[in-house]
Amino acid sequence: MPIASGHDLAGPRPRRTRPAKSTATAVDPALSDKALAIHARLCPVYGCPIPYFHSLDPLSELVSSLLSHRTRNAESGRAFKALRARYPDWEAMLAAPVAEIEATIAGVTWPELKAPRLQAILSAVKARQGALTLDFLKDMAVEEARAWLEAIPGVGPKTSAAVLSFSLLRMPALPVDSHHHRVAQRTGLIGPRVDVGPSHPILRAQLPADWSAQALYDNHEVLMLHGQHVCHHRNPACGRCVLLDLCPEGQARTGAGGAVREP
Repeated sequence: MPIASGHDLAGPRPRRTRPAKSTATAVDPALSDKALAIHARLCPVYGCPIPYFHSLDPLSELVSSLLSHRTRNAESGRAFKALRARYPDWEAMLAAPVAEIEATIAGVTWPELKAPRLQAILSAVKARQGALTLDFLKDMAVEEARAWLEAIPGVGPKTSAAVLSFSLLRMPALPVDSHHHRVAQRTGLIGPRVDVGPSHPILRAQLPADWSAQALYDNHEVLMLHGQHVCHHRNPACGRCVLLDLCPEGQARTGAGGAVREP
């Protein structure tokens, strides 16, 4: 994703591994209807089904996702390729001097934080699993797999969902990045005070429980793309937005006389 929330880069927090439990979220049927209407409206615009942009194993997807936090695709992509070129495998990166890793990923935001964080997270995976792999997640239910990942300090809901959805696991999880979150907030799918992290279960619960991995990936992608191309952080192009009649903020911005109010 071009710019991701910094939520997952927050300092280490003590976490406990717990058995997977139900994360059922109460859903307003009207909001579910709106979420489906938004999906149906955006899919023809952005071309569902949307091809997956990565075909990485889940551990590599974890590294890629961690690099992407608050960093644009071009820079995080270059950093990922630089790591792949420098180290024959992730075991080699785990054993490398942290300063060397920091220099290798210098183009990303906060390389001085991400270099030790990458090593700490890979070390935690190896310590918990006995091997440096996440392939075993394929045998878990989505919520169980997300709980396993989020028990590692530095791995939040966007990263866990990205690993399951974007990697070759192709599991039905819904990541929410800053663009996706902005569109959801402006259209009223989530409240104005709901941050990116807490928005994950809310937005997932609004969509059908039996949706495939591809359908959930499409949902994330169309909202993200709409945030990038139309629903900009500043000066959103409400006048050409296909969601205008579904968007309270867009209607307020283009109200009497077409005047646009800045937030």
